[in-house]
Amino acid sequence: MKGKGMVWFYLLVSMIEIICLVILFDKGSALNTDSVTVNEILWEVKNDWNSLNVHENNTNQQYSVIDNQGNVLYQSEAGISTSINEAIKRQDTILDIEIDDEIQGKLIVSNQLNQQYSRQLQNVALVVLIMIIIQSIMAIIYFIYLQRTIILPFIQMREFAQRVAYGNLDIPLTMDRKNAFGAFSEAFDIMRTEIKQARIAEAKANESKKELIAKLSHDIKTPLASIKAVAEVGAALTDDKNNTNYQQIIQKSDQIDTLVSDLFTASLEELQQLSVSVTKVSSTEIGPLLENADYQHVSQITEIPSCSINADVLRLQQVFDNIFVNSYKYASTKIDVSATLSDKYLIIAIEDYGLGVNEKELAHLKDKYVRGSGTDKIEGAGLGLYIADYLMKMMKGALVIENGKNGFLVKVYLLIH
Repeated sequence: MKGKGMVWFYLLVSMIEIICLVILFDKGSALNTDSVTVNEILWEVKNDWNSLNVHENNTNQQYSVIDNQGNVLYQSEAGISTSINEAIKRQDTILDIEIDDEIQGKLIVSNQLNQQYSRQLQNVALVVLIMIIIQSIMAIIYFIYLQRTIILPFIQMREFAQRVAYGNLDIPLTMDRKNAFGAFSEAFDIMRTEIKQARIAEAKANESKKELIAKLSHDIKTPLASIKAVAEVGAALTDDKNNTNYQQIIQKSDQIDTLVSDLFTASLEELQQLSVSVTKVSSTEIGPLLENADYQHVSQITEIPSCSINADVLRLQQVFDNIFVNSYKYASTKIDVSATLSDKYLIIAIEDYGLGVNEKELAHLKDKYVRGSGTDKIEGAGLGLYIADYLMKMMKGALVIENGKNGFLVKVYLLIH
């Protein structure tokens, strides 16, 4: 049932409840005594007028009998009216007892307003209780509806936006079209796909640029070496004046060679633009970072020892994100997370249950654009571990990768403050 349907259904139930209350009050508004029962009592009293002292009340109605002088001849129950004035105050029914065309006394029949009013209150209380229960059930159902169609999708979109902000573009945004954000989920996921494709294209362009720079540096250095060699020969065979010119050529050749080498090195130093601000951080902040990184909730996280570390919380979140994303993509298993203290470091060990990595490839897996064998069909740029390793070095820590007991193991070393 959609939101508008829930609202209309709630209004319908509320109207039915109001109608029930109106009917109930209408039935209870006329609190009076049954006339048939009163006539039966009057008839019995007349028949037993001479023996009222042994008279029996055969009805559920309470009444009393007084003579013309106000003397009480019969009272079925203590507490009911025994005088005309009292009966008038209580709105009781007062009838003349006429025998042989003479009025012998008065019959006072109790209207029992208190009992009737009490029963009416009980009925009203029962109806109100049923109304509260029905409306509570409807409120719970509507809350569950809001939880599933608005709150949870909103939380998913917020987490998705955080992942995209941190550069994690591998996990799609899977949402039901029937919820309140269904119309936007596909557009957001298309945005993620486009950004991811742009990142992959950028990585390929960077790789091509690196190869181009390497080729150009080689092509430039080869003729440059020839020029320098000719200048050195010329310097050895000429006089002092010409020798100075040759020395300048040699010097400029060395300068150009240095500039070309710097250009090649600069292509590998682009990540130096990532700023890292290291501060004192409590280890209690690591748990939430791990939980945020594990958005598929497949990890078992042990208790983090209490200490202070040197870290940049934002960059540390990136490190954990890259580690978990790699495990999701290449292992797709549960993940064990443990934490231990050494003399200088708090060590966070993250291990999956995948097939691990070829031992020969481990030494190069943290290099830029390097990926393990058998990953050609899985999207990736080979930058995750490279970035994580770089960020950990900037935080005076370390990133160690190895094949553990169960699968691929990554150890994050955080320097204790």
